[in-house]
Amino acid sequence: MARIAGIDIPRNKKIKVALTYIHGIGASTAAKIIEITGVDGEQRVSDMSEEALSKLRREIETKYKVEGEVRRDVQNNIKRLVEIGSYRGLRHRLGLPTRGQRTHTNGRTRKGRKKTVGLKKSKVGKKG
Repeated sequence: MARIAGIDIPRNKKIKVALTYIHGIGASTAAKIIEITGVDGEQRVSDMSEEALSKLRREIETKYKVEGEVRRDVQNNIKRLVEIGSYRGLRHRLGLPTRGQRTHTNGRTRKGRKKTVGLKKSKVGKKG
């Protein structure tokens, strides 16, 4: 397996798709990296030479924020929103959707399992 930025990229995929397995690199960034390095984007990772892989590795490590750096930045941004008490920070703190989605009927992913409220006692067996 080829390792780029500490990630084992899949061998059986084309390099333009395999690069997107690295956190912080999407399809457009992968295309840009391939264009800059001059590597064939349609080539499979398993068929690539070590020289081409090292070109990609060098380009990504020097010019792009990937993996841990991106995750750390995202967490710091969320922490900042929570600390300054913004509306988005409040939504993060409460574990609710932060981008304006409705929560009356949807939003179960962020809200968790349903909390059943007020089950009534059954009237079976009561004599009145």
